[in-house]
Amino acid sequence: MAVTARTQSDASSTARPLGWLAAYDARWLGADCLAGITLAAYAVPVALAYATLAGVDPVVGVYGYLLGGLGYALLGSSRHLAIGPTSAISLLIGATIAPMAAGDPMRLAQIASLTALMVALLAAAAWVLRLSTLTSFISDTILVGFKAGAGISIAVTQLPKALGVPGGGDNFFERVGTLVRQAGEVNPVVLAVTVAALALLLFGDRWLPGRPVALAVVALSIVATSVLGLQAHGVTTVGAIPAGLPRLGLPALRPRDVDGVIPLAAACLLLAYIESVSAARALARKHGYEVDVRQELLALGSANLAVALGHGYPVAGGLSQSAVNEKAGARSPLSLMVASAVLAVALLFLTGLLRNLPNAVLAAIVLVAVMGLIDVREMARLWRLSRLEFQVAMTALVGVLLLGILKGVLLAAIGSILLLLRRVSAPHVAALGRIPGTSRFSDLARHPDNERLPEVFPFRVEASLVYFNVDHVLREVIAAVDAQRPAVRLVVCDLSTSPYVDVAGARMLARLSAELDARGAALRLVEVRATTRDLLRAEGLEAKAGQISRRTSLVEAIQNFRDPQGVEGADTNTG
Repeated sequence: MAVTARTQSDASSTARPLGWLAAYDARWLGADCLAGITLAAYAVPVALAYATLAGVDPVVGVYGYLLGGLGYALLGSSRHLAIGPTSAISLLIGATIAPMAAGDPMRLAQIASLTALMVALLAAAAWVLRLSTLTSFISDTILVGFKAGAGISIAVTQLPKALGVPGGGDNFFERVGTLVRQAGEVNPVVLAVTVAALALLLFGDRWLPGRPVALAVVALSIVATSVLGLQAHGVTTVGAIPAGLPRLGLPALRPRDVDGVIPLAAACLLLAYIESVSAARALARKHGYEVDVRQELLALGSANLAVALGHGYPVAGGLSQSAVNEKAGARSPLSLMVASAVLAVALLFLTGLLRNLPNAVLAAIVLVAVMGLIDVREMARLWRLSRLEFQVAMTALVGVLLLGILKGVLLAAIGSILLLLRRVSAPHVAALGRIPGTSRFSDLARHPDNERLPEVFPFRVEASLVYFNVDHVLREVIAAVDAQRPAVRLVVCDLSTSPYVDVAGARMLARLSAELDARGAALRLVEVRATTRDLLRAEGLEAKAGQISRRTSLVEAIQNFRDPQGVEGADTNTG
């Protein structure tokens, strides 16, 4: 009880700016400082890599970590979530705003920051309208396919840098075709740099989890490029990175200036919120505290507002950077503030060291990062558990490859809702049989050894009875009744597994009673919930299906039908 009270108190304390400070323990300071330094070391190479994926200057990615962390720390409810650019959002931004900018790098950067501002405004609106529950409609199955498709798309965009070829193409299949045609032009030196970087990064992930391995790889690659003169062998580098902190100000463009920026921002918010809340909840469960999912909308909006003012592009809480923060010992959002301070120092004094950073190394960092998006084990598990779920995941994957990330996000959302509607619109109608030696009943399809009762068809619907599934239920029941021999004289509907029945459901039961009456059979209703009993009585079902009582069980309904005289004097309290 004490733990529950504490977690609820902690969650509510974050509802105000810097609410976590009220419960801050001074003994956490050392751990938060160390975690912040580690997170900054991790963030620099990853931010540079993701910014190139988004099509903006590499330093803009660092702005995302610096400002996004500060914005999230102001209102966030997670102790461990780390905010910054993510691979999927970076690709979404890069692939979508490039046509909008028409080849103008300055306009591209302005559209990117405008998108971050719109994400902030939409997040605030979603908070006001209490839309945090909408993400529950995005199924994990859809996300598995979407993430895999995004990971494959991202990998294909990075392969030209990794192989030292020009690349090209406007969509996934064009890029793949171009790479195949350019296979003979692969630069062996660039390929060697990429392979070495991949090997070191994978080794570090395996043997040094939570350590800034990517930063060490970046440092080694800069030294190797400078000492060995790799640029002379076709190894391209990021070049000069501007020193100094970002200049603050509103984006130069307005939503009316850019067609399509609001749908892009909505897709970014959907993707960012799902990714952030998933990561925050996973870490909160591990450490035994609660995350306020509605408050996270405000925190995400605050982070993106800060980034927009610094002329960055949308950010989110990613699982990889949050895991680094948590494993480094973070105890509160103070670690994000420390990381921002370290990044500010790096921007002021250390950007000159990055001039000779090979683009191939940045590509390798992205490739390793997106490996986590392609969950082969989960795909295999879906194949074993449900072929339908596997097909849904593959549809999302192929949809991302065919339509791109932006439409892929929307496809994931629509696909999840359609999957939900499909399940609810065609619920399982279980024909029931008596468990041998008992008075209990269960699904005959799952337990064929159950006893079938002659002339009786008991059934239950494993869902609520609502307007979009009642026709399916009626068809299933009538078909089963018509197929049973000898002819059915009694149909018993067990409503214990139907928590809600709407007016259409009540009218369907009335239609079922009429259909059965025409076949010489009767309908009885048992295990009906309180509010449903009121609705069915108001609809006149008691005149057609007999008394609707809270006390009558399935067995009793069958016995009463077979021996009406045996129930004289029974309790008729219908409650």
